[in-house]
Amino acid sequence: MKFTRLAAVFTAAALTAGMAACGSSEKTADKEATGGETAGALVGITMPTRSSERWIHDGDNLKSQLEGLGYKVDLQYAEDDIPTQTQQLDSQITKGAKLLIIASIDGEAITSQLENAAAAGIKVIAYDRLIRKSPNVDYYATFDNFKVGVQQATSLLTGLKVLNADGSKGTAKGPFNIELFAGSPDDNNATFFFNGAKSILDPYIKDGTLVVKSNQTDFQTVSTLRWDPATAQKRMENLLTSTYKSGAKVDGILSPYDGISIGILSALKSGGYGTGAQPYPIVTGQDAEVTSVKSIIAGEQYSTIYKDTRQLAKATGEMADAVLKGQTPKTNNTTDYNNGVKVVPSQLLESIIVDKSNYQKELIDSGYITADALK
Repeated sequence: MKFTRLAAVFTAAALTAGMAACGSSEKTADKEATGGETAGALVGITMPTRSSERWIHDGDNLKSQLEGLGYKVDLQYAEDDIPTQTQQLDSQITKGAKLLIIASIDGEAITSQLENAAAAGIKVIAYDRLIRKSPNVDYYATFDNFKVGVQQATSLLTGLKVLNADGSKGTAKGPFNIELFAGSPDDNNATFFFNGAKSILDPYIKDGTLVVKSNQTDFQTVSTLRWDPATAQKRMENLLTSTYKSGAKVDGILSPYDGISIGILSALKSGGYGTGAQPYPIVTGQDAEVTSVKSIIAGEQYSTIYKDTRQLAKATGEMADAVLKGQTPKTNNTTDYNNGVKVVPSQLLESIIVDKSNYQKELIDSGYITADALK
């Protein structure tokens, strides 16, 4: 009797242990199949502002990409206010986000938030704008920003007919009066754009083909805080009244962003440009925003740089998915993007020069902008 009872006890214990082991195995299998504890994890996304069309597209595309991969998303816009962005990041950390994707307003203003994220084991991806002077930035997803500047300068020279579309030497000899505009000094990308453009323009400035009549050629002088169109418009108005009051005309303007381009064009229009007797100068841009594409079609702005934010969202989503699963994400540049503390592994995408000759193919046929939006 005693032996029978003991046997029953051991049998029951063995069954219980077997069931527990089976359950543990099933849970492990389930965890592996769904990506582990990160399945359905919260991802915090912070974007700079809704005032720029491109950031709205970035946020929407990235949210859709991540939700399609099964993650929860907290998408926030800070309206170019640094304290608002820091508060949003604090909130996302408190909510238990497993990953932060940050398009920073000021690349050096969120150091304490990044420290808190690192302490909580939260990885950080810098989105299109490199976060500076922090070791707590894990990856960076963006376009080849130096090349974007090269493309802007090349399109300026093409518009002036100094170069042909194929890059060969054009028929125009100059000299041409040009002015330079740059992006926000607190955005790391702005220096990449400007340095890329200057690498192309400087030889032509040196040989006299191009003349910066205002003599304003250094980044700090020509930068535009927060990429603000009104700030750019005011500076262009000042240039017209100070440098060009004697009757000299502006032939070309390097503009790093479509919003800045529209501000510049507004100042030029008030200054008498855009008429048959005095056409607009060659004005560049970036981001293929609808207002600027309409301006290009109308013969005002000359060009823009098209960066397909759908592809950037896809690449960032894939990067985020790999990070959350404990894998090493795909990168293609581990040398060039030093944030002042570390070189941040980066995934760089390609961009395209768009002007009146190819906007249909690149923007409408690709589905990036609808034909109705341009009516």
